[in-house]
Formats: sequence, structure tokens, C-alpha cells
Amino acid sequence: MPIRLKASRFVANTFVALAFSLAAGAARAEDVLNTGDTAWMLTSTLLVLMMALPGLALFYGGLVRTKNLLSILMQCMFSAGAIGVLWVLVGYSLTFGEGNAFIGDLSMIGLTGITPESVSGSIPTYVFVMFQGMFAIITPALMLGAFAERMRFSAYAIFITIWVLVVYIPLAHMVWGGGFISEMGALDFAGGLVVHMSSGFSALVAAIVLGPRRGYGKDPMAPNSLPLTVIGAALLWVGWFGFNAGSELAADGTAGLAFLTTQTAAATCLLVWVIIEWAHRGKPTILGAATGIVSGLVAITPACAFVSPLGSIAIGAGAAVICYIAVTLLKPALGYDDSLDVFGVHGVGGAWGALATGLFITEAALDGGSYGDQIVTQIASIAITAVFACAATWVILFVMKSVMGSLRVSDEAEHEGLDVAEHSETAYGSPS
Repeated sequence: MPIRLKASRFVANTFVALAFSLAAGAARAEDVLNTGDTAWMLTSTLLVLMMALPGLALFYGGLVRTKNLLSILMQCMFSAGAIGVLWVLVGYSLTFGEGNAFIGDLSMIGLTGITPESVSGSIPTYVFVMFQGMFAIITPALMLGAFAERMRFSAYAIFITIWVLVVYIPLAHMVWGGGFISEMGALDFAGGLVVHMSSGFSALVAAIVLGPRRGYGKDPMAPNSLPLTVIGAALLWVGWFGFNAGSELAADGTAGLAFLTTQTAAATCLLVWVIIEWAHRGKPTILGAATGIVSGLVAITPACAFVSPLGSIAIGAGAAVICYIAVTLLKPALGYDDSLDVFGVHGVGGAWGALATGLFITEAALDGGSYGDQIVTQIASIAITAVFACAATWVILFVMKSVMGSLRVSDEAEHEGLDVAEHSETAYGSPS
């Protein structure tokens, strides 16, 4: 073959290769389906659902008295049903629709305009819808632990439906949907503000508005089954990898980092919590260990993709100290009846995690910004979330109370137990 012809073919092949390279780069700039990412996100979606059912249901169910076990399971299950439908009808659109700085629009009501061919990033939009829907399901369910054993089921059903529309969806839009908290530069990778602070601070308001349980501080209210609680905590721990690492929306190195920091923070918080309880009370407890696991998982949630493994150890240790103080010292001192320590774990732990995101963020994640500015921004986002969640929740409950009367079951029903009084069932055996 003549040298001139070889050279021509070489040049032609080079241009073809360059053209393919440019085309591939342009394709990557657009949303292109990746089957590996899709498989990971389908798995993550199931893991997050497992956190609510059965994880959270068993965790909370084991902590209440036997006569109220089924009411807890029912409330968790109802959240999956009611919010699952609400999310598809209007929730997704109001969260991720263009809208304004505070709320999305109704351009995608009923998922209008989304088809099996629609892609968000590298995954089908339907998968993104479902993954985000799992967050909407578990967040209001987290609150029920604060007012467990005393709220009417009808009031609970109405409350969480309104709360998701008024509190959760606007916050999710402001943080993840392009709203003003994200425009501030606040970082919340997987829900320290949107999920844990919103539910924790709202739960505190609900517990105060409803008042304490009958006999609180006087009668024994021991958990009915710590083994159920431990199983629930284990399921939460496993499911949390989908919660945090799945929030990357891809199977990549950032997801791997979130996976590692999630594990490390939970393990550290468990260890430090056990040591603190051992020193403070003389003996470590399995309930303390389970609470330490969840506290560590809550605290690392907003920071999991922004900090190093060493940073996650600091966050987990800090969560153990701060949440332990909130649960064992702050609650008794203030006298509110947060039945299952939702505020002490999720509210306080979420706030610590959001602050710690700024304290321990890596230079790579900071991307040329200022540590001081990021810390100030994180503090501002914490304050906005706390005030908004508390104020909106109080208004919701005030209006509900004005319309419905008491939001609590009667004294007789509370004494009998919500399983029988509200659902005509018992966890073990038949109602008498």
C-alpha cells in the first residue's frame, strides 16, 4: 500500500475517532441512561422503603407498651400508603417542579409528561420519582414516636397529610429542588435538614401541644420488646446505605464515599454512646446501643458525601455526646414527653450533622469556597429549618384542634390502649 494512502487512512481514522469522542462527550453532557446506575437506584429505593417498613415500625413498635404496639405499626404503614399516593398526585411536582424559591409548581401533577423514556441524570425519571418518594414516606413517620400512645388515628392521618404538603415539600424544594436554601449554598446531601430536622423539631412541637401521656413520670412505661427494637435498628442501619449512598443517584466514587462514611459514623456513635452510658449509669444497655446507631446515622446524613472517613468519625463521636445529653438530661430537665426521643435523636442529631458538614467538609467538596462562609451558611440553614418546621407545625395543629376538638384519645382509651380503642385488635391474642 502506498505511503500516501496509509497516511490518508491514518488521518481519516483519527478524525473518525475524534468525532466519536466528541459525540460521546456531548452525550455525557445530556441525560443518558446508565443501567448500572439504574440498578443501584432501584436497590437504594427498596432499601429506603425497608427503613420505614419494617425498620422504623419495629424500632418504634418495640419501644412502646404492648397495648400500643399495633397502633405504631399501623401509623407507619399508613404513612407508606397515604404519602405514597400523595407523592405521585402532587408531591413530586410541588417539590421538583420549577415553581419559585419556596415551592414547585403543578406542571407534573399526576406525573404528567413523564414517560418510561424520560431520564433524570443517568436513571429513569420514574426511578428518581420513587426514590424521592421513599424520603417523603419515612419523614412524617419519624414524627409519630414523639406523640406515640396518645394521638387519635384520624388526627394522625390528617396531620401527616397536611404536614407533608405544608412542611416537608416546601423544605425539600428549597433544599433539593432549586429553592432559596440551596441558592444560599447550604449543603444537605441526604436529608439532615429536609428529613431529620424537619421531623425532629416538628415532633417536639406536636409532643408539647398534645401534652404528656397519662402517668408520665409516675407510672412505669417500659418497652414491650427490646428484641424488636434491635431488629428495627439493624434494618435501619442496612437501609441507611440506600438512603445516603443512593442520594448520589449514581454508582460512582461519591456513592462509595457516602457508603463508607455512613458506616463509620454509625459505628463510632454506637461505640462512644456505649462508653458514655457505661461511665454515666454503670452499665451499658442494648437500648442505648440501638439509639447510638440511629443517632450516628442521622448525624452523618447531610455530610456523608462532603467529609472524609476521619471526619465521619468526628461527626459520629459528636453525635453520641450531643444526642446523649439531649435524651438523658435535656428532656427530663424541660419536662416534655417526647415518647421515643424523636427530637433528641433526629432534631438535635440532624442539626449537629448540618453544622458538622461545614466544620469537617473537605477542600474538594468546598470547591474553592471559604470554610467560615460555609459554616455561617450551614448555621443559617439550621435556623431557617427549625423556625419554619416549628411554626408551620404549630399552625397545623392549632387549626386541627380548633376544627376537630381534641387530637388525643380519651383517658379511657389511653388506659385501655390504642390497639383496642382505635383498631379493635391486640398484638398477642384477641381483644376481650
